[in-house]
Amino acid sequence: MENEYKVPLVADVFGAENRTPEILFWVGCAGAYDSRYKAVTIAFVKILNKLKIDFAVLGQEESCTGDPAKRAGNEFLFQMQAMTNIQTLNMYNVKKIVTACPHCFNTIKNEYPSLGGNYEVMHHSEFLQSLIEAGKIKMKEGGSFKGKKITYHDSCYLGRANDIYEAPRKVLEILDAELVEMKRCKTKGLCCGAGGAQMFKEPEKGNKDINHERIEDALSTGAKTIAVACPFCMTMMIDGTKKKEVENDVKVLDLAELILGEL
Repeated sequence: MENEYKVPLVADVFGAENRTPEILFWVGCAGAYDSRYKAVTIAFVKILNKLKIDFAVLGQEESCTGDPAKRAGNEFLFQMQAMTNIQTLNMYNVKKIVTACPHCFNTIKNEYPSLGGNYEVMHHSEFLQSLIEAGKIKMKEGGSFKGKKITYHDSCYLGRANDIYEAPRKVLEILDAELVEMKRCKTKGLCCGAGGAQMFKEPEKGNKDINHERIEDALSTGAKTIAVACPFCMTMMIDGTKKKEVENDVKVLDLAELILGEL
C-alpha cells in the first residue's frame, strides 16, 4: 500500500536487538505537530523505508531542542531542554542524527557539543544529496517536473548559519527541472521572517511583512513551485502565497516531498 509506512522507535530497536540504528531521524516539533509539516515527515520516512535505510525515531522521548527558548533569550530553559535530550541520546548511544529542520540541525550540531552532546548531524538536504550521489535515489524517466520552473528559498539556518547552499540545489537537479534563482539568494538570501523565535510573535510595525516581501521575490521568477527545506520557511511562504491569493497556482513543497513524488 502506497500510504503505508513504518516508523521504528529507538527504544524498541535498542531493547529488542541491543543496538542503535544507523540513523536517528530527529522529527522536531513542527514535524510532529504542525498539520502541514507532518506531511514532510511522512514523505521523508517513506523515502527511508523505500531505500531500506536503518533508522528510528525517539517518539515520545524526543522533546524540543530548545532553539526557540535560546533565540528568545531564555538560556536557562534552553539548557534544561538540551540536557534532557542529550541524556536520552547518549543513553541510546546515538552517533548520527538526520533532521529536516534547520533550527534543530543548527542547535544539535553547534550548541549541544558544549553540553556533552557530540553527534554527526546532517540536514535532510545533505542526506538526500548523499543518497543521490551513492546512486540510491534514481528518478523515473519523464518526471512531472521535467522542464518546469522551480525556485528555491534559502533557509537562514542552513545557508548563512551553516554554509549549506549546494546540497538542496543538488537535490533539485535530479528532478530535471529548471532552477530559477531569486535575485536575493545564497549568501544574499532574504529571511522568511520566522527565525530567531520571530515565528512566535507578531511582527513589529512596518510597511510590509517580510514574508510578503519574500514571496514577491519568489513569484517574480515565474516558478509555480517554491522549494523549501525548513518548516518555518514553509509556513511563512505558504502564508505569502495566501496573501497574494496565488495558493492554488503556486505550491510550496519541501525537498522530501519533491523527491518522493518522483521516486
